[in-house]
Amino acid sequence: MTSQSYSESYAAAGVDITAGYRAVELMKTHVARTRTPGVLSGLGGFGGMFAPDVAGMSKPILVSGTDGVGTKLKLAFALDRHDTVGIDCVAMCVNDIVCVGARPLFFLDYIACGKNVPERIEQIVSGIAEGCVQSGAALIGGETAEMPGFYPEDEYDLAGFAVGMVDEEKMVVGDAAPGDVVLGLSSSGVHSNGFSLVRKVFAQPDSLATIYPELGQSLGEALLTPTKIYVKPVLALAEVVATKAISHITGGGLFENLPRALPAGLGIRIDTAAIARPPIFDLLAREGNIPARDMYNTFNMGLGMAIVVAPDDVDAALAALAAAGEPATVVGVVTETEGIELEGVQL
Repeated sequence: MTSQSYSESYAAAGVDITAGYRAVELMKTHVARTRTPGVLSGLGGFGGMFAPDVAGMSKPILVSGTDGVGTKLKLAFALDRHDTVGIDCVAMCVNDIVCVGARPLFFLDYIACGKNVPERIEQIVSGIAEGCVQSGAALIGGETAEMPGFYPEDEYDLAGFAVGMVDEEKMVVGDAAPGDVVLGLSSSGVHSNGFSLVRKVFAQPDSLATIYPELGQSLGEALLTPTKIYVKPVLALAEVVATKAISHITGGGLFENLPRALPAGLGIRIDTAAIARPPIFDLLAREGNIPARDMYNTFNMGLGMAIVVAPDDVDAALAALAAAGEPATVVGVVTETEGIELEGVQL
């Protein structure tokens, strides 16, 4: 970036454009980690360019997803830790697009802040880069907007979007049928949903430093655990068996997200005892006096992603996921009764 670019008047208004240049320089090593063969551009241009490899595809379909981190960012501010929320941002996008079988190609981020502190921006981007590496996506661009008077100096918002691609004949179209089996992939914790309720339960500023025996770490560390990225195991599974439906369990919990992957008129019966529930959820329910119905309609409760396969494919699917480093369990079955039935919990 040219050294001629500097405005004392703009700086007096609260925007230091040179801090933006410094932030870009600091993030370049992180962005370089994500580079894939399709990347055609570097940082600093007006558009990120990517040439997808469509060899062997009969009809390539582009699939996009966008999301942010939400009020989980408030915990990052309170703990002054900013290197994990970028993983959340990527995860919330790529986990969605892989639900239709798409392989993420590239990601772009948007960071809006009250004051551009280059070292803090670098921490945020380091997490974004890590999320991209975990999902196989290239970080090909983004935007950092310094907005004094709109955001407090020590706060920011973070969002992004991913673009992926899948051959039309390999798309996961949600053609589940009664009797199909639901496999569950475990979550790493709360992920990046429901934090308005989390913050209501743990409203005291000093509560994040509390170490609960069942967590084995401070509350703040447990809550900042980044969203698990399921892309590579799910794509590995698709090479072995036909995946009939996939649901990413985000805001709205099991009641909202499981039906999204099903044909109209069908439902799912879930054995909650088959889901390994991280202790953070029991702590939330206890400390907030939250009914089970609300817990399952707000949080993932340990089920980060649900995958529907035919009964004859269950053993092969479990083996493929385990080989890809993501052990799964049978957690339910598709039923002829519309809606979600939870066994093993009193609602």
